[in-house]
Amino acid sequence: MASSITPSFQTSNLRSAFLGERNGIYVSSVPVTRVGFLRKTIECKESRIGKKPIEVPSNVTITLEGQDLKVKGPLGELSRTYPREVKVQKDESGILTVKKAFETRRANQMHGLFRTLTDNMVVGVSKGFEKRLQLVGVGYRATVEGKDLVLNLGFSHPVRMPIPGDLKVKVEDNTRIIVSGYDKCNIGQFAASVRKWRPPEPYKGKGVKYADEIVRRKEGKAGKKK
Repeated sequence: MASSITPSFQTSNLRSAFLGERNGIYVSSVPVTRVGFLRKTIECKESRIGKKPIEVPSNVTITLEGQDLKVKGPLGELSRTYPREVKVQKDESGILTVKKAFETRRANQMHGLFRTLTDNMVVGVSKGFEKRLQLVGVGYRATVEGKDLVLNLGFSHPVRMPIPGDLKVKVEDNTRIIVSGYDKCNIGQFAASVRKWRPPEPYKGKGVKYADEIVRRKEGKAGKKK
């Protein structure tokens, strides 16, 4: 004889954030604690390079109009437009200072950069810059023909590179190239384009390298031992 089983319902100890009754199980509600996140305030320190003043020589003329700066000297004239994150100020003695316009991370990053670019402008139009390159390799040589720099770097034909009008290129002993001018950015770009034709290789050091560049050398492959 089959015995009848009467289902018994008990109150469940299950805790949930939901309310109600389902399938005979009574659900109790408890308050849910909201988890909050603390925002950490980022303090932007002043750049050590950016806060240095820039001394302007007596033979350099500064013209400042809003965010536009023009620098004129005996070697040439340069101009630059500054972003809104930084501002350039000129005092009565002629000293330039670059300051942050906002206390943001981007302004902090631009502070030191544009101070350096401004100093390069002042030094460039008054004293100038130069970059030296060295040709290493048998038969590698360079000459200046008119307004072109001619490079013999082991190719089937010589490489001709037009010299920009604001730069001067001089070759010493057919292997040393001196690039000079008043715009440091243009000097570095032209020197990098010359080096790009034949970068120094790490085994014998052949190629075009900067005069102060140290080429990390590698050992050649050793032959099999008999």
